[in-house]
Amino acid sequence: MHSLLDRKKKKKDRGVSVRLEPPAGSLTRAQRMVGCVGCFWLLLSSCLVAVCSFSFISPAWIVKGGSFKNKEPVSFGLLWHCSQSLDQMSGCYTFGGLGKFNEIPSSSWQTSAVLCCGGCALLALSSLLAVVIVFLPNGLCERRLCTLAGYMQMAAVFIMASGLLVYPFGLNSATVKKYCENSSIYYAGDCQIGWGYMLAIVGVMLSVFLPFFAKYAPKEHISLTPIPTIL
Repeated sequence: MHSLLDRKKKKKDRGVSVRLEPPAGSLTRAQRMVGCVGCFWLLLSSCLVAVCSFSFISPAWIVKGGSFKNKEPVSFGLLWHCSQSLDQMSGCYTFGGLGKFNEIPSSSWQTSAVLCCGGCALLALSSLLAVVIVFLPNGLCERRLCTLAGYMQMAAVFIMASGLLVYPFGLNSATVKKYCENSSIYYAGDCQIGWGYMLAIVGVMLSVFLPFFAKYAPKEHISLTPIPTIL
């Protein structure tokens, strides 16, 4: 009888119970890592807001250098126009003056201005949310705000990219043709693409990564692979 019970007990002891436990100290390291992702996301968002804002107010989207004859240097931006006369006096002014948006020389440029400025404002608002999120404690509110900020940044990227794609349609306007002969849609003629437009493209391309970092910004987003321990 005792030998039979001993055999059953040995069979039970042969069963291995496995419990999944994270390694000691890994939870703290993961929280620190996720906190660093959130800080990097905030820093990148703030830098890209500055880059996009600076590029959108730049008057150097379409530029043309002066020749030896009677043609003065000229440049066009999203909202500005700069020219330099023969007496070396240069000046920049908004199209039609402030408050006269309808005097922007092309409907394509009007659309581009609305899209780019709207996307930049949305990107700035998401950056303010990122500042709030960094100081929030772990919880549902933090995760929801990160999700909201990520969607806002994704929408801002699409809106600004659409504005950049629409802008070259304005090269076919009479005002641009006056300075850039033979210009047409997506062709600058005698002018060339300036650093302002290129900087805007780089800013929008880098902004594509912001929603990805927003996904991993919450401090509770810890995806550790548990290590099985045999008891």
